[in-house]
Amino acid sequence: MSTDRPYVAGVDSSTQACKVLIVDPETGAVVRQGRAAHIDATECDPEIWWQAFLSAVDDAGGLDDVAALSVGGQQHGMVCLDAAGQVIRPALLWNDTRSADAAHDLTLEAGDGDEAAGAKWWAEATGSVPVASLTVTKLRWLADHEPDNTARLAAVCLPHDWLTWKIAGTSSLARLVTDRSDASGTGYMARVGREKPEQGEYRRDILARALRIDESVAERIALPKILAPFESAGCGDAARGWEGIKLGPGCGDNAGAALGVGLSSGQAMLSLGTSGVVAAVSDHSVVDPSGLVTGFADATGRWLPLACTLNASRIIDAMARVIGVGYDEFSRLALSVPDAGGLVLTPYFEGERTPNLPDASASLTGMRLSNCDPAHIARASVEGLLILMRGALDAVRDAGVRVERIQLVGGGAQLEAIQRLASSLLDMEVEIPETGEYVALGAARQAAEVLNNAERQRQVLKIRNHK
Repeated sequence: MSTDRPYVAGVDSSTQACKVLIVDPETGAVVRQGRAAHIDATECDPEIWWQAFLSAVDDAGGLDDVAALSVGGQQHGMVCLDAAGQVIRPALLWNDTRSADAAHDLTLEAGDGDEAAGAKWWAEATGSVPVASLTVTKLRWLADHEPDNTARLAAVCLPHDWLTWKIAGTSSLARLVTDRSDASGTGYMARVGREKPEQGEYRRDILARALRIDESVAERIALPKILAPFESAGCGDAARGWEGIKLGPGCGDNAGAALGVGLSSGQAMLSLGTSGVVAAVSDHSVVDPSGLVTGFADATGRWLPLACTLNASRIIDAMARVIGVGYDEFSRLALSVPDAGGLVLTPYFEGERTPNLPDASASLTGMRLSNCDPAHIARASVEGLLILMRGALDAVRDAGVRVERIQLVGGGAQLEAIQRLASSLLDMEVEIPETGEYVALGAARQAAEVLNNAERQRQVLKIRNHK
């Protein structure tokens, strides 16, 4: 590695913020970092991601000494581009539930009106049964509600695809790239590719079905090239002085976090962020017609079956506002009583994905004079969050994935009450790794491997030329 560019960069472009870590690839140490906030919404102009990335880069001290960079990003978001590469409408994000009816319709259509048969078809074809978060359902919503925008559609990509494309400084739709982990969450990538299972391939017939167009028309819509794990995506924008930076394929945020914590077989990652995720590395793909577990790919060539909830840390945020305390006091209150005293929080504040109840709302039941106080409300909130995640964990195990212990990560995992109650409520050995930005760390590890591959290829070429 060049001494003037000794570092790699990992980017986490999440729902709420963009974080940039500058990392020493030899030691894994974070040298410096930067952050910039996104808007809190379920749809977003992608330009906001770009400006946040630039601000986060500045906050991190720039990229002059960075040799490679990869982007981990929020999954499923629908970014629509016209023939000139311009964004057609604000991106619908993973947590936008307006496409719930579209998800139901797509399932019924695949089963000729039989929902169970349709769910089985989708699970076997793509690894996922349609729910409102998946990109394919958002495309159906677009076709049904915004036909003018659908007619302008020349390319569809995901948030991390778009940001990598911007960093490369190109406007060519042919230069859009993605990776297998994020593409597997669209709903139109084959569960197992016919020719290269470790790389992945699109199902244009599904894309056509979602958009209500002929498959011949769907063939003309640009989709990001699915790169192999650790394949280079080219270099950064020369106009910004980034031509010396190799770009990685990037990854979905869950795959990035799994890479960041070094998730191995028999372990599950339970991440408590805006969403709640239970994910486990698997050597085989998973087919779950119930739709609770999605058979995503990971960033290394294996699979990452996971169950995801729409509600996680925001459960604590909301209930802390209700009783008017900060996080530390909320945690102290939750631990000051032995249980919730019969108080039960059903925490479906933004609808729910696991279980699939997009129109549900939260409720607090079992209220008595003896438990109607801040301590019992705090305890019921923590228990409600962990019981919700227990359901996600059970779904992953029921799908045949071996889980023996859990790594608890994410912002919500820093709450003492969560840490102390997790093992008993999840009925599982729980490990709490050192706090870190694991999506960005995973992206940095991917960038380092891309750089290593490039160096190996350079050495091979050097030997060949010498011969």
